Amino acid sequence: MALPTSLNGFVVLPVAYSSSSTHYIYARSHAGAKKASQNSLPEGRTLFLSNIPPDATERELSHLFKQSGTVERVVFDVDAVEPHQEDSDSDEEEEDNQDPETDVAMEPRKRRKVSKDDTPKVVPLPTKPLRTLRPAGRSAHIVFLDTSSLQRALSSATKPRPWPTISEEPSGLIHYTSLYDLLRPPLDAVKEHADSSILVYEYNLQKSKQKSEYRKGEAIVDDDGFTLVTRGGAFGKTLGGGMGVASKHFQRTGQTSKRNRNAKKEAKEKTDFYAFQKAEKQRSELMNLKKRWEEDKAKVEALKASRRFKPY
Repeated sequence: MALPTSLNGFVVLPVAYSSSSTHYIYARSHAGAKKASQNSLPEGRTLFLSNIPPDATERELSHLFKQSGTVERVVFDVDAVEPHQEDSDSDEEEEDNQDPETDVAMEPRKRRKVSKDDTPKVVPLPTKPLRTLRPAGRSAHIVFLDTSSLQRALSSATKPRPWPTISEEPSGLIHYTSLYDLLRPPLDAVKEHADSSILVYEYNLQKSKQKSEYRKGEAIVDDDGFTLVTRGGAFGKTLGGGMGVASKHFQRTGQTSKRNRNAKKEAKEKTDFYAFQKAEKQRSELMNLKKRWEEDKAKVEALKASRRFKPY
C-alpha cells in the first residue's frame, strides 16, 4: 500500500534509519504571528517539522535538508524564545555596554595592579559531549536563507531520505553506555573534585569571617545607639564582646548557676543489702497482697448483692 504524499496540510517526508526501519516527519510552511515572523521565524523561508526523532540534533537536521538549500538555523520547540524577550535582552546588553564607556570617560585612568589569583577552584568531573534526548513527537523550525530552498524542501520525495550519522555524538545503545560511564567517573577524579570543593568551601568560610563586623572584644551598636545583646553565661554577653545584661536566673536568686557544686549529695540508705532487709521486704509485700485480695473480694460481693436479676 502506497503512503500518501500529504496529510492534513503536511507533506510526508520518510526518513530511513536503516534498510528495515523508516521514520516519518511531517513538514509544512510556517505561518505565525506577524511580529514573531519578522524577527525569529520569518515567513516564506521557515519550515515547520513535526514528529522529529527524539535524539535529533541541529547538525543532523541541517545535513538532512542540505540538498534543499543553505540552512540558517534550527530552532526546537523547547528552545524557542519569544521575540519581545529577545529585544528586551538586547536592550539591556546595549545599556550594560554603554555604562562602562561613560564610567571610563568620567574617571581618570589608574594603573592596575597585576596580582596572582590564589582563589581555589573546584576541579570539574570528566565530561563527554552527549546529545540531548527530547520527548517523542516534538517539533522544530528550520530557517533557510531564501524562499526557493523552502519550496525544494516541501517537494514530495519518492524515496526515503537517509538519516545523516555523526560520529562525534553517539546515538542508540552507544549513547546509553557512554552516559553510564560518564555517571560513574574514576575514584581519583571524584577524590580530586571532592578535595577541591572542600578547599573552596573553607576558603569562602574564612573570607566571610574576615568580612564579618561582629568581632571579639568590640561591642556592636545599632543605628539607634543600643548595644546588641544575646543571652549566654551568668551575666550574658554582647555580640561583639564586653559586658552585657544579667540573666533572669541571676536576677531572681543571685546565683551564677542553677546547680550548687559545693553541696554534698545526701547519703542514700541501702536497701536489700542485709538478709533481714530482704525478709522484711518480702513479708510486707505478702501482707499488701493479702490486703488487696480481701478488698477485691469485698467489692465482688457488693456487686453480686446489688444485682437486680437473681436466678436463684
